[in-house]
Amino acid sequence: MNNILNQEVLYARITPFFLIVILIEIGFSYYNKKKNYDVKDTLTNVYFALINISLDILMKVISFFILGFCFQYKIFAWDSYGVWYWVFAFVFQDFLYYIHHYVDHHSRFFWAVHVTHHNSKYFNISTGFRSPVLQPLYRYFFFLPLAFCGVEPLHIIFAYAVNQSYGALCHTNFIKSNLGWWGKIFVTPSHHRVHHASNTKYLDKNLGMVLIIWDKIFRTFQHEEEEIKYERIQYGLRKELDNKGPIDIIFHEWKAIFKDFFINKKHLSLQTRLKYVFNPPGWSHDGSTKTSKQLQKELKAGSF
Repeated sequence: MNNILNQEVLYARITPFFLIVILIEIGFSYYNKKKNYDVKDTLTNVYFALINISLDILMKVISFFILGFCFQYKIFAWDSYGVWYWVFAFVFQDFLYYIHHYVDHHSRFFWAVHVTHHNSKYFNISTGFRSPVLQPLYRYFFFLPLAFCGVEPLHIIFAYAVNQSYGALCHTNFIKSNLGWWGKIFVTPSHHRVHHASNTKYLDKNLGMVLIIWDKIFRTFQHEEEEIKYERIQYGLRKELDNKGPIDIIFHEWKAIFKDFFINKKHLSLQTRLKYVFNPPGWSHDGSTKTSKQLQKELKAGSF
């Protein structure tokens, strides 16, 4: 049992399953003449996933040391690793991921890492593995409250890996239904299509990975509109990348931040330039670019 609780072991065990699912989706796409896959884009997804997993393994000693240190100062101890322990671990981990994901979308510094997951114009199962490759450097900090609550570091990372595996399955265009009662509690492909859309109405919505209830509680939920009533979903970034090479796909937003801080905005105060680093993506001191909330406010005002 302890063996499969290791993140890399779990990924190795479920990889054949995901390969089969992806091949089925590719076949279904080809049969229905849908352009849901692109060879170069899919290879990029695999490339990013391998880098992410490799960095995860390299960071394992550091992340487990920090989580283990916090675990020593746990607020309470569980009598056993029973059902309620695991329910708590998975649900609380999912909530902490929601916070992590919210920060990714609302601070340009973190968005510069997370944007990798959103800069594909395709939406399919393989997109779920288009990882923000630099996240293993810091994401475990968001999970420290679990350690303080008495959840072992190994179990924290295991819960994260399982939740991410569920989320990967929500990257598909071929399940149109919101799955009835399931979709009222859990994230569905319909919910996650909204999250990956670059349409103004859908920006920064549906941030949950397993449970959609967090979005409903914190008002980041948006249901998927019927295309006949609303514009067709557009995936990818609002501004297409000039260079789609594997290095630029990862670092393009960091380059933009560097230019804003040191070159484009050097006439501004340090405080204002720091806002170009840490404020929400799209923020500008003169309104030349806008955040998702500003764009949505304008869209709502224009609809009346």
